[in-house]
Amino acid sequence: MRIAIALVVLITISSQAAIADIKRHASVPEALQGSWATSADACKSADKSGVALAAKTYAGPAGNCTVMWVSETPGPQGPIYSARLRCPNERTQQQAWSESNLVIRSDDTNKISAGSDFSNLKTYQRCP
Repeated sequence: MRIAIALVVLITISSQAAIADIKRHASVPEALQGSWATSADACKSADKSGVALAAKTYAGPAGNCTVMWVSETPGPQGPIYSARLRCPNERTQQQAWSESNLVIRSDDTNKISAGSDFSNLKTYQRCP
């Protein structure tokens, strides 16, 4: 009996996660647009570790890229965004472009965490 109840609870929880609402946007949301750096000092210097997000462009460690689309998924502390980027491929001459993802999580109005995946997120603060 206990196993049956545990199984029903597990199925209910997993089915709710599977039907999460994902919204697709054509551009980066306005709240995330701007220049972001790892520290206030990095905002003032020509530090290349920061990122700049505009409606349809990304500039940062991955290069100067075009934003193809942005997916928004609900998260426990607010929406989580995944931007699909198309970047010039400077490593090889076989392909002119490469595609990559940028995960963006808003920590508050002036801080975000961003990276290629959840294990590589860096914290950035908005530059004035």
